[in-house]
Parts: sequence; C-alpha cells; structure tokens
Amino acid sequence: MQTAVSNTLRAISFLGQIPLSAAALLTSGARFPWGDFTRVTLQCSALALTIVVVVNLLIGAILAFVGAVQLIKFGAGVFVADLVSIAVVREMAAVMTAVVMAGRTGASFAAELATMQANEEVDALEVLGLDTVAYLVLPRVLALTVILPLLYVYGCISGLLGGLVVAVAMMKISVPAYLDRTIDALTSAQFALGASKSICFGALVALTGCYYGLYAQRNAAGVGSATTGAVVSAIVGVIALDAIFALCANALGV
Repeated sequence: MQTAVSNTLRAISFLGQIPLSAAALLTSGARFPWGDFTRVTLQCSALALTIVVVVNLLIGAILAFVGAVQLIKFGAGVFVADLVSIAVVREMAAVMTAVVMAGRTGASFAAELATMQANEEVDALEVLGLDTVAYLVLPRVLALTVILPLLYVYGCISGLLGGLVVAVAMMKISVPAYLDRTIDALTSAQFALGASKSICFGALVALTGCYYGLYAQRNAAGVGSATTGAVVSAIVGVIALDAIFALCANALGV
C-alpha cells in the first residue's frame, strides 16, 4: 500500500514538473535541445511510417471482411464502406497507431532513459546544472505529440484503402460507389475526434515511456523492467483514455 502511494505521488510530481520545466525553459532563455528533438522526431515519424501503414491497412481489410460477411446476408453489402470509414476514422486509426508507437517508440524512450540512469548519465546532467526533465523529457513528449496526429492521417488513408481493396475484390463493389458511400458517411467532427485522440495518445505514450525510463532501477534488470512497464502501461492507458473519449463523444452527440 505504501509503495503504491509513493509511486502515485512520484507520478503526480513528474507530471507537475513538465509544465514547470517548459515554463522555465521559455522564461530563462535556456537552449532547447534541438539535436535530440530532431533525432527523436525522425525516429517517431519516417522510421515508424511503414509499420503504421501496414498495420492500419490490415485493420481496414479485416473490418471490411468481417462487415461484408454479415452485411451480404441482408443485401446491404455496399454499407461496408460506412462501417470501415467510421470505424477507422473515429477509433481504429488513432488507437492502433498509438498501440504501435507504444510498443516501438515508447519502449525506446524507456530503454534509452533507463540506460542513461544505469550509467549515471542523468546524475551527470544534474551535476552540470541542467534540468533533466527539460533536457530529456520535453523533446520526446513534444516530438511524439506533434508526430502522432500526422501518423493518424496516414493510418486513416491506409485503413480506408484496405477496406476498399477487400470490398472491391470480395463484393465486386465499384470504386466510385465505395468512395461515394465513404464520403457520405464521414464528417469533419469524426476527423476532429480522431485527431484529438491521437494528440492525447501521443502525449500519453511519450510521458509513460519517459517516466518509466527516468525512474528505472540502476541495473540491467531495471532497463528491462522499465521497458516492459512502459509498454504495458501505455497500451492500457490508451485503451482507458479511448473509453473516456467514447463516453464524452456520446454525451456530446458526436
């Protein structure tokens, strides 16, 4: 019980340090670690694009296949476009992209910072008078928060394309008919909901990875534990946050 309370207080303290360090960085005129930010941004974007596209393409194809099997029974096969487009844009593109980035980039953040902690590099930064949160955490949080909405866009395109391929190949639906149903089914509110989710998911995955890495035990086992804890907590957090978004969207009628 005492350990759980102390961990909770430490997590709250960590979250509180983020805006304080950002404000201090802006007001003190200290140099932002642009080199680290650029490296992390490349790691989160171009190097992660392939797996994000492949996963969302397969998700869109699976949704179309499952929907087609059921809708064909009622002679409503054309509505598979509505199913795929709404499911991908509102839910699956944002969630699956966040899950992929949790297993890829969130784990990388945790392992990198945990290794620095084990090698006492974090202590060296503090001895030099550098704010470790501003120097190590902020670039990663900012990079993933900015990049994940862009990956979400690619995820939406890939998911819709996967659904289109299955619908055309399995149900013989024409491409213009599928695109017309997709355009009719989607609204700007659904895109806004998915983009808002992706922004929050990006910040959550980055914060989780940095937290577990920064407070890892100073040994080899600590690196593995931090990586595992970061991935598990980030995925659970993404699903829980998505449930909260679903409740809010239902209450607002979106």
